[in-house]
Order: sequence, then structure tokens, then C-alpha cells
Amino acid sequence: MPAIRPQALLFDLDDTLWPIGPVIAQAELDLHAWLTEHAPRVATRFSIAELRERRLALLARRPELIVDLAHLRRVGLEEAFALAGEDGRHIDEAIRIFLATRNAVTPYDDVLPALERLRARWRLGTITNGNADLAQIGLAHHFEATLAAPQFGRAKPDPSIFLAGCAALGVAPEAAVYVGDDLKLDVIGAQRAGMRAVWLNRNGGRAHEELGIVPDAICATLDELEAWLHQLGVE
Repeated sequence: MPAIRPQALLFDLDDTLWPIGPVIAQAELDLHAWLTEHAPRVATRFSIAELRERRLALLARRPELIVDLAHLRRVGLEEAFALAGEDGRHIDEAIRIFLATRNAVTPYDDVLPALERLRARWRLGTITNGNADLAQIGLAHHFEATLAAPQFGRAKPDPSIFLAGCAALGVAPEAAVYVGDDLKLDVIGAQRAGMRAVWLNRNGGRAHEELGIVPDAICATLDELEAWLHQLGVE
């Protein structure tokens, strides 16, 4: 990539700014507990694991649903409610229950201090395939632009969502850096859009070698991201 001074940084959300696995697990527990009380036929017929398996099977049948994971979950619940003979009027509240816990995330320790420093020097944005609500989480004020696949209509690694993120911040792709944890969705997607891509590798994995993917930088924390940016001569 050309050595152009970065003007903007765009971030993935889940597993980049906060761990998501335990959050989704708790959200599914909360949802199932709510179903037990308000839609018992569904809870009795389908365990959490069975609902998850049905959702994956649904996605295999209808891959277009990948662009909106909340809608995927809704359609999966609609099928489960119908099979269980349960009243579908509860589905809206079931989704609300799930999303409330899904947005109860805890940022990694490095995130809040780093975002304060980074937004003083660069324009910041986010691009996500998920349905995190930055306002509800309390991080929206750090970012000038937020793109989510459900609203945009296309998901990472489609280059168009990365290009739209750059356009929203008013910068050319070569003047933007994307930071994310997923090598295929984040690194390859951003690089194909003409951006530099930083693999945020918090666990010290070597998957990039196995996959033959070459990020522009590999960082374990946002502090290391800052150090890399300084090495580019942009402090």
C-alpha cells in the first residue's frame, strides 16, 4: 500500500473493542429463561443448543440472512414459535430481551483510554456486521461514522461497506486504516477496498500464516496500534 499518512481509523466492534462470546452466551440464557416464562411451548420443545442449530440450518438455506443477524434470529424464532404452536405476538419482546443483554458488553481494558487519545488525532468510525448499539453501550460519542451491515445492506468482506465507511468520514481508502480481529472479514475485506488493515490479534494466534493472509500490521492491543501509527511518522 502507498505510504500515505492515515487520516482516519475505522474499527470492527465485536471481539475487537469487547469480547462477544460470553455476552452472546448470556443473552441466549436470558432469552431462554424469558421464553420459559412467556412462551413455554418454545422453551420446552427447543433447548438453547437446538435453537442455535436450527438458526445455522436456516442460514444455510437462506444465506442472504447473514447481512442482518438480528433478523436471522427473528426468522428462526418465528419458525420455532410456529412449530411449537406458540403465540407469535411474543417474538418482538423476545428479540428485545436478547438485544438488551447482547449490548451489555464490557470493553477491553485498553479500549476507552485509547479511543480518547485516538479521536484527538484521527477521525474515527466503525464498520460492523453485527447489531451492537453504540449509543446504548455508551461509545457512540467516540465515532463520527458508524456503518452496520443490516442498515447498509451488504456485509464485510464486501468492499462496498468499507468504501462507504471511508466516504462517510470524507477520506480516500488509501488514507484510512481498518482495525479488526477477523482475518477474512476484516483484513482481506479492507485491503480489497484499498485500505490498510491491522489485524487486532489479542490472543497471539498464528492463523494469518496458515491462511497466507498478510495484514499491514499485527497488534495485540490498541496501545500497539498507536505505536505502529507512530512508526509511520504520524504522531
